[in-house]
Formats: sequence, structure tokens, C-alpha cells
Amino acid sequence: MTQKRLTTTAGAPIADNQNALTAGARGPVLMQDYQLIEKLAHQNRERIPERVVHAKGWGAFGTLKVTHDISKYTRAKVFQPGTETPMLARFSTVAGESGAADHERDVRGFALKFYTEEGNWDLVGNNTPVFFLRDPYKFPDFIHTQKRHPRSNLRSPNAMWDFWSLSPEALHQVTILMSDRGLPQSPAQMNGYGSHTYSLWNDDGERFWVKFHFKTLQGHAHYTNEEGANIVGQTREGYQEALYGGIESGDFPKWRVCIQVMPEMDAEKTSYNPFDLTKVWPHADYPLIEVGVMELNRNPENYFAEIEQSAFSPSNIVPGIGFSPDKMLQARIFSYADAHRYRLGTHYEALPVNAPKCPVHHYHKDGSMNFMGQQTGARDAYYEPNTMGGAVEDPSVAEPPLRISGDADRYNHRDGNDDYVQPRALHNLMNDAERARLYQNTAASIVGVDAIILDRALDHYDQISPAYGKGIRDALSKLTS
Repeated sequence: MTQKRLTTTAGAPIADNQNALTAGARGPVLMQDYQLIEKLAHQNRERIPERVVHAKGWGAFGTLKVTHDISKYTRAKVFQPGTETPMLARFSTVAGESGAADHERDVRGFALKFYTEEGNWDLVGNNTPVFFLRDPYKFPDFIHTQKRHPRSNLRSPNAMWDFWSLSPEALHQVTILMSDRGLPQSPAQMNGYGSHTYSLWNDDGERFWVKFHFKTLQGHAHYTNEEGANIVGQTREGYQEALYGGIESGDFPKWRVCIQVMPEMDAEKTSYNPFDLTKVWPHADYPLIEVGVMELNRNPENYFAEIEQSAFSPSNIVPGIGFSPDKMLQARIFSYADAHRYRLGTHYEALPVNAPKCPVHHYHKDGSMNFMGQQTGARDAYYEPNTMGGAVEDPSVAEPPLRISGDADRYNHRDGNDDYVQPRALHNLMNDAERARLYQNTAASIVGVDAIILDRALDHYDQISPAYGKGIRDALSKLTS
């Protein structure tokens, strides 16, 4: 194979890429060595800000194949029977920095980008169907508890449990986190969820509330804390090795894609708030409906370009898919896109990994790194409306109005909410061995925190179930004896 010629970034061929230009063999380096300056300057700029949360991640490309007909719920072309859509998945831990170990007990991000013929649809969820919070006002505070203490620069169990014990809505997610599913063996061996309530709407303008589920077809497999620690002692990159290595060897992971569907006006009848991110919808009331299969079958050619620079945002929806009054979702619609503009730049969605596969026309102008020029559809159309032949709106894709509304106010998100009933139901579903591991994991996480915080947390567990509280106390006793 003929070797390609090395050049500068401006395309000029390079004669010597081994030695700096100096004034004699023992003389100083010369400022005119523009090749050296270019290399050093680029090296100084190789790092971009890591994600504040979900910094450590692993990703791959694949397809979504629709095998069932859900067209009565949505006009979205991505969900029409027989459709195959290229997509990208990025999995991640929540709390750890970009160099953190993979096999630590944490919630896992489950972010998906579907390159549909009507634009990109992003579904940015987790491997859990719920989250720690229902009100976005507390999200920055919660994330602070997962990061380093400003004085010690260490992770603080005291801060974490102080916040959780003052936030009973977190109990459902904490129970999942401390259960077996809090430490999956690999990305392929965990479920994914949209977590939020979204909506679908069809050609007749009917809206349905929806929950998205991605059920692993590899089977669930988990590690204990001790097993995870042993693996971390051998490799900090176990998830990357498993995902990348499996796909390279032709072992393509798959997930069964399902939805739960709720008629629009049912949201006013349920005993729980169906837009509450700390709650699940009972499958007995809203059973899983088959959609298709998601398969990952191609590794990125360059991790930084295609995974580190990938940008997912719930604001990316397509005709037939919509939002809901879910408070956490409403905040993420803003915050995710805003984070990408800060981290990657104004035109982050023009990067190849983020760019739609369909035609793009808009009136956004200029800004740092505008390498695509004008995308209005006409040379002289740089504003709208215009008579220059620029892109125009399409009323046919208008979304039907929400029929559920209320007066604007700062509603107390803890009023009228039972934050114990769903953790109790989850606890009751576990067998004795699963409960024993749940108690042990919780005790290992909470041991050593301040007595007032410990008492407050245990009181919550007693209210979930006396057996739950006693199990944690017994496990704590063994750890501290």
C-alpha cells in the first residue's frame, strides 16, 4: 500500500517530523519552526471540558429495526413498520470523572441518537426506569453531592446520604441502585429506559403518553461490590473492553424495544402522577407493547470524534414524538443542549457524529467554527420571512396542543406524594438473597455517616418496610462490630 504524505494542517508537506529546527546542533530552537509550534499548540488544545455528569462513557453505532405496528399511536417515520434507522448509543456512569473506573456502583446513562429521515431523535435515559428527583430545581444540588467535597476533594458519603435522607422521593432509585442491578457486568447486560414520560401523536392529532423500554437480550448479569472492586484492581476499562471487544468479534448486543402507552386523559385519573420521574407505571395497567429490536454492530473509527463529541439532548424530537409535563424533562430540554454549546461550541450539531442524515435548513448565523456556511436554502436569504426563496415553515407537522394544563406556580413537589409505596413494592418483589445483598450494599454505602443523617435515613427505610430498616441495621452491625 502506498503511504500517504505527512502534511501540516494547512496541507503543506513535511520533510522532517523527528527533529526541531535549531541554530546548530547545540543551539536554541528557532521560533520559525512553525511545524513544532503547530504540534505543541494543538497538543495544548487536545482536551475539551468533560461532561459535568456522565463523563465516563462507551459507545457504538447500530440500527433500530421496527418489527411491530405502532402507527396508530404515532406518525413518526422512525416507528413505521419495517423501518430500519441508523443510530448511535452511548452508555456512561453518572458520578465518576472521565478517568473513573467502569465497575463501580452507579446509575448508568443510556443515551440514544436515531438518524431519522425527518431529523435526529435523541432519547437520553438511564438503565433505571426512575430517577432520584422529580423537581429540576434540586438537580444541581444533587449532582454536587455526587462530586468531590470542596475542602477534602474526596467523594462524600455524608453529603450523599444527607441529601437522600432529606429527599424521600429518592428512595425508589436508591433501592434500585443498591440492588443487584446497581452494578451491571457490562453495557450489554443491562436494560435501558427513556425514564421520563414522553408523548406520541398520530396523523389524526391524537396524543398518547409513553414510556420507552429497552430490554437486554443478553440477559442480566451483575457483580457484587467485592467482585467489582477485584475487577477494578485489574482494569479500569472493563466496560469499554467488553463493548468494543464484543462488537469487533461479531458478537453484536441487542435490546428488545417496547413502549408503555397511556391515553392522554388517563393522566388525570391515576392515583400517582404519571409525569413524576420517581414513579413507574404499573405494567398491569399499561403493559409493554412490542416495537422492534435495537442492535449495535459497529465500533467508532475514532473515539474522540464520534463518542466524546457526541451530543444528545431531549430537545431533539421529530414529528410524531413530543414532550410531557414531566418537570425534570422540561428542564433537560434546555440544559442538555446548553451544555453542548458550552462544551463543543455553537455549531455542535454540525459535527459529523451529531449531524442529521436528512437535509438541514435554518437561519442560525455565524459564530465560532461555522464551517458549513449558510443553510437557509437560498443565497440571499439570511432572515425570515423573505422573498428570496429561503426555507419556510411546514404547518403539516404541527403538534397537537396539550390538553392537560394548570396554573403557573411553584408547587411543592412533595405534597400529596407517597414516596414509600413503590420502593415497598420493589422490595417485596425481591427474594431473600436479593434483599440480603440490598441490605449489605446499602449498609456499605451509609456506614460512617453522621448519626443524625443515619437515623433519618433508617427512619425512611422503616416506613418503606420494617424488614427493610431492620435488614440495613443488621448489616451495619456486622460491618461495625
